[in-house]
Amino acid sequence: MTTLEDPAAAAERCTPEFRRNPHPVYAGLRDVAPVCPMRPPHGIETYLITRYQDARAALADPRLSKDMYGAMDAYRRIFGDSSVALDDHMLNSDPPKHTRLRKLVSSEFTPRRVEALRPHIRNVVETLLDGCATREPVDLLPAFAFPLPITVICELLGVPPDERSEVQGWSTTVAQTGFSKESKLAQQKAEESLHAYFADLLRRKRGRPGEDLLSALTEVRDKDGGLTENELISTAFLLMFAGHKTTAYLLGNAVYHLLDHPEQLRAVQENPDLVGPAVEELLRYDGSVESATFRYATEEVDIAGTRIPKGALVQIALTSANRDPLKFDDPDRFDVTRPENTQSAHLGFGHGIHYCLGAPLARLEMQLALTGLFSRFPRVALADPAGEAPWMTVPFPAFRGLTELAVVLDPAVP
Repeated sequence: MTTLEDPAAAAERCTPEFRRNPHPVYAGLRDVAPVCPMRPPHGIETYLITRYQDARAALADPRLSKDMYGAMDAYRRIFGDSSVALDDHMLNSDPPKHTRLRKLVSSEFTPRRVEALRPHIRNVVETLLDGCATREPVDLLPAFAFPLPITVICELLGVPPDERSEVQGWSTTVAQTGFSKESKLAQQKAEESLHAYFADLLRRKRGRPGEDLLSALTEVRDKDGGLTENELISTAFLLMFAGHKTTAYLLGNAVYHLLDHPEQLRAVQENPDLVGPAVEELLRYDGSVESATFRYATEEVDIAGTRIPKGALVQIALTSANRDPLKFDDPDRFDVTRPENTQSAHLGFGHGIHYCLGAPLARLEMQLALTGLFSRFPRVALADPAGEAPWMTVPFPAFRGLTELAVVLDPAVP
């Protein structure tokens, strides 16, 4: 047990120390306040769920709505009108709308379409590694972790190569938004740019369709009972944004922890069959999605003896749930051979009807990226092994990830 005088207050303060290492605070919350009333920087009372069983149940509880338009006043206060314009998609909806949207997107975002990307992903991995310095420190985030998934998801969606860097820039602004006036203004401008961009791109797809996913979804949009125009724009944004940010930060976390645990890396290098289990353990141990997106209570709900009032916002701390000792033995130990951590055990991709649609693509990218990196550069090392990892410190971000990952791919033999 981690002893903290007031873990709830520690979490609310969102200090850089908490952002760099939230695990001790989460451990304290699981012990003393597993469903914790909070007032985060956005100023709206929120209940934070931290234990595994409670989190898993909450992710599938229909009383906790994902239709944030039902909590519009709070939603607008947190995110602003520009976010609302991009959020008319399945992640922010309940059945029956969610059922309709997910079915339409799933009909085109098929396992066959994902598997067809395997040779392309391998080629992107090799090309990116070709461009990296090998004997000097290189930051793997901009050189490898981010360009890989943005290239793959843009290829899947049909975003032209010469437009990808601008789209990534806007997405980065949205992902790292804080609560200052300047930060919110930057977020608004980026979201307006993304909305205008996807509206124009989809117009072009209608005029000249290709074999890409957005062209296929545009045809779905034009059928009776298909996607509305704003649903299509929002879905394009969701697939692009979620399809690269989560994987990019996860890849950075994965490389860092494998290098920081050389015995675990050695196990994977000596047994390539462990790369799949290693990805699952990395999703559990330090995944890139710290908290699930907001839900709100459509009625009074009791969870673990705490009454959540109707209309309250709810956050589910996936990072905490995945370190719950009531679910995982010795959860703070990183172990790529952990027997109880299967794809359905950890909550790295969520649970229930909102389970991540892109999980198969993320797993494929992670496995090919890690295999390619550590096969080609088996002696890769952190540039400063004794240094403190630079984790993002934006208050209450959706993502958990590094701001820099300096490594030497092929260090000189001493």
